[in-house]
Formats: sequence, C-alpha cells, structure tokens
Amino acid sequence: MSKINPAFNKELEKYGSVNYNACYNCGTCTAVCSLSTEEDSFPREMVRLSALGLEDDIKASLKPWECYYCGDCSTHCPQEANPGELMMSLRRYLTAQYDWTGLSGLLYKSLPLSIAAFILTFVGVILYALSVDFDELMEVGHLFEGIAIATIGLVILMPNIARMWYFTILKPKVNVPFVKYIHSMGELFVHMFTQKRALGCDDNQLRWFEHFILVIGYLSLLFTTVVLDWFGTSNLFVIILGYVMSAIVFVVTVDFVLSRMKKNKEVSKHSQPSDIFFVVWLFFMGLSAFMVRLFIDLDLLEINKWLYIFHLTVLVQWALIIVPFGKWTHFLYRSFAMYFAKLKKA
Repeated sequence: MSKINPAFNKELEKYGSVNYNACYNCGTCTAVCSLSTEEDSFPREMVRLSALGLEDDIKASLKPWECYYCGDCSTHCPQEANPGELMMSLRRYLTAQYDWTGLSGLLYKSLPLSIAAFILTFVGVILYALSVDFDELMEVGHLFEGIAIATIGLVILMPNIARMWYFTILKPKVNVPFVKYIHSMGELFVHMFTQKRALGCDDNQLRWFEHFILVIGYLSLLFTTVVLDWFGTSNLFVIILGYVMSAIVFVVTVDFVLSRMKKNKEVSKHSQPSDIFFVVWLFFMGLSAFMVRLFIDLDLLEINKWLYIFHLTVLVQWALIIVPFGKWTHFLYRSFAMYFAKLKKA
C-alpha cells in the first residue's frame, strides 16, 4: 500500500509545480483533455495522487508521459491550479526517480549546480583544447561523439530504463508474457520517431510537425557526424546532408527558443531552466555544426579554431549533462512509456 507523504508538495515545487493544491477536484482538466479516456483518465488523477503525496503510485504510473502538454487543462482550470504544469513537473520528478546516479534530481532542483556543471565542462574542454594541436583536437572530438553515445547509453540510460520498467511493470506485479515484449516493440519505435500520440491533441498539428522535423533532423545530424564523419568526409552527398540536417535543427529550434522567451503560450509560461537549456543548446549545436563544416569547406577553420572549440564545448555539455540528466531524457522515457503502456494492456 502506498504511503502518504505530506511533504511531497514541497518536493514537487522544486521540480516546477505551480499551485496544484488549489484543485477542488471539479474534473474540468480531464473533461477538456483530448487525450484523456475512460481507461487513461488524467490529469485529475495525477493531481489527486500528488496532493496526497502517494509517491509509489506516481512512480508506478505512466500517465505523466502520456500527456503532451497542449495546455488546455491549465487554460480552462477555474482554480488556476495549472494541472498541465503539474504533469510537466511530474515528468521531471520521475526522471529523477529513474536516474540511478541521482544527478538528474540535483540538476533539476539546483540552478547554481547546473551552471557549475556547465562551467566545469567548459573549463575542461578549453584546457584540453589548449594542450593539443588542432588536428588531434578534431580527431578526439569525433571519437568523443561515438564513445559518449555508447557510454552514456550503456552506463546511465539503459539502467535508468530498467528502473522505469521496475517501477511501472515489475513492482506493481504486472504480468507480461515474454512474447508480448517482442510483439509490442513496434510501439516503442513508432513513438520514438513520430510521437504520433501528440496528434491527438486539439490544434497541436503544427507543434507536432515541428517536433517531428526536429527529431528527424537531430537524429540524422547525429548519424551524419558520428557514423558518416561529416567534418572529415569529402563525399558531396554526406556534406549536403549534414548542411540540411544541421540547418533544420537550428532553424526549428529558433521558434522554441522564442516561445520560451516570450512565454506567450501556456506550455512556455512556467519554463524551467532545464527547458531553456535544452532548446538553446540544441540551437547552438545545430548552428555551430553548420558553421564548422562551412569553415572547413572555405578552408578557414584552422585560423578560426575557436569556432570548433565552441562547437566541441556545446557538444560535450550536451552529451554529458543534457542528454543523460536533462530534458533530452523525456524523449526517451516517453517513448518507453508508450511501449510499457502497451504491455500493461490486456
């Protein structure tokens, strides 16, 4: 039986929750949510679990990940309890619970610590860059990408996925035949690449399309730089592909950055530092990658090596901070949540 934690409200505030205790359980949020069904009713259920501090029930739930934060629930809430932001806060909280290192929670709850992490990685990159010649720096930079992906994936992300599975499937004693894990695997990849559930949100098609293009651009840029060695190749097709994908990444993220700055949409009114870090660093990564390759083609990079050092700094911070411990993980956990939800259905 899940225990009540009266202090949970204070803990959740550290992850960005706003005024959810103002809820008087009218059900408006659930009624207006286009994704809520009789089988998967939210966000009211999550509001009640949070108000009672039922942490075990929250950790066992996949519903925070089934929300795509269109903002309708918060817009229509008569008490201004911000249920949409609560769902976002719960995703941050769950990210911290899944993370076996504990670093996600520390970085989410402490802006000074996050800034210190960025400064530390910046200093590390600069010191290393000044200690080697430029050709070696570029070679190490390319090797770092592949090594970082493998290491972060195996050492941090996969164990975290296993913990998510434990909280949502194993601990609640959900009986899932092994064959169902195999047959339902398609659900994981469909949602990972398309986030198709977001299309169920009213008036959310443009936002879905932007996210879809961004995911394709980001993954393609990752493949182009790591596998096809975009910075080192002379293959015209690969070069053009890299230009297109990097341009997609930094152009699409401009809209996200502006939205976070203007706070003119419900989804961006309560943006946390982790939200801003994610879109800004993604923008810098796409833009700096584009400029590095352009300077290579213009034969100007060696006399402008600080451009590559800037790109490498962004890349290292992205790989060591944002991907394993920041908002990037939401992309991964949401995809697995759709997969686990499929497994839990009879």
